[in-house]
Amino acid sequence: MSSINEQPNIKIMIKEIKTIGVMTSGGDAPGMNAAIRAVARACSYYHIKCIGFNRGYQGMIEGDADVMTARSVRNIIGLGGTILKSARSKEFRTKEGRAKAAEHLKEFEVDAMVLIGGDGTFTGGKIFSEEYDIPVIGVPGTIDNDIAGTNFTIGYDTALNTVVEAIDKIRDTASSHDRLFFVEVMGRDAGFIALNSGVGAGAEEILIPEEDLGLERLLESLRKSKRSGKSSSIVVVSEGDKIGKNVYELADYVTENLPDYDVRVTVLGHMQRGGSPTCFDRTLASRLCVRAVELLLDGERDVMVGLVNNEVVTSSFEEGLKEDHGINKELLRISDILSV
Repeated sequence: MSSINEQPNIKIMIKEIKTIGVMTSGGDAPGMNAAIRAVARACSYYHIKCIGFNRGYQGMIEGDADVMTARSVRNIIGLGGTILKSARSKEFRTKEGRAKAAEHLKEFEVDAMVLIGGDGTFTGGKIFSEEYDIPVIGVPGTIDNDIAGTNFTIGYDTALNTVVEAIDKIRDTASSHDRLFFVEVMGRDAGFIALNSGVGAGAEEILIPEEDLGLERLLESLRKSKRSGKSSSIVVVSEGDKIGKNVYELADYVTENLPDYDVRVTVLGHMQRGGSPTCFDRTLASRLCVRAVELLLDGERDVMVGLVNNEVVTSSFEEGLKEDHGINKELLRISDILSV
């Protein structure tokens, strides 16, 4: 991993790269439009042509693309979702599919790609680059924050704020009716959203894939809350938590063993992906994507950009894709202290 401070050599850049493609892939995340805007405008600033591919790798396979200019991306910085659309392409996983994508890149005279997405996007980009010698830079865009090599991914901060706002509203009704709410949030393989939103919203318990709390410990914690005088409780559950098969089974188990609790379940679902991105996500997307363009123009390739200690850094795709994402266990300890 290296810090990026030096400015690119513009004379060399313009000769080497004339057209840069950009796409969004995988699950959409707030801030992706700010990222697209940053790529298009950075290309315009450096007098580079920008091609936007619709629906991720599937758009590359089908040649579904348009020229993007500084004016064509006006007024999108605050929009949720992605104007380039997003899709998961099974065809791109085949050699035949990638061959079609490579032909369309040649057709549009694309010299390099900026890939905005998560682990699946980076895995596909790494293979594609190796097969067809196309320089790529990965920009982490996923609400799950499950990419190593960066402290924050685009969309994560917005999703956290959406979840905290929702839990605050759920707590109002939980308190009014003396209820226990299980609130399921996204995070199939990583508990960043559950852990941070749980602490931020004052949840009594937080269940995440990285830590197996166990059913008995959960029951004891809820009994303790009841004995301490709490009439309502919030348990934030990451969708990938391993305690029960799903949040409804977990709620049924608690109802059977703690009949004094009036248990309800709320699954926040895809609302966590939507909405106008926060200032942090807009700024993060802008910083990462401008540097992604500059890296390509400066001859760098096949790395991911990220933000570590408020500095833009690069890391290998292997680093970004490693399974240990570094969940902050100190927050679990803090949650236990504050839930008394």
